[in-house]
Amino acid sequence: QVQLVESGGGLVQPGGSLRLSCAASKSIFSFNAMGWYRQAPGKGRELVALIRDGGRTGTNIQDSVKGRFTLSRDNAKNTVYLQMNNLKPEDTAVYYCYVLYVSTNYWGQGTQVTVSS
Repeated sequence: QVQLVESGGGLVQPGGSLRLSCAASKSIFSFNAMGWYRQAPGKGRELVALIRDGGRTGTNIQDSVKGRFTLSRDNAKNTVYLQMNNLKPEDTAVYYCYVLYVSTNYWGQGTQVTVSS
């Protein structure tokens, strides 16, 4: 079992920044993948950014957020961060922390990000 605790999110104006955090109950290096997905109203869940194999095999970032969003990690705290800069209204969604561990998908409870003036 893996527990995920998310924090961050909220309401921000276009062009603003937010940082999401996700703390896991196990070492990041034990996971096949860890990162963030999002789901906008009326749409399916989509990948935002993902670290594979603790970073040993690379990071995937959605094209629409490249150059604006950065995925980083603190190994000692078993935590990944999603720094989101230059936010746009189309980034509005519920953001979910995600872990793949021993062939099982784990999801955080979700945190709302709203970009609006």
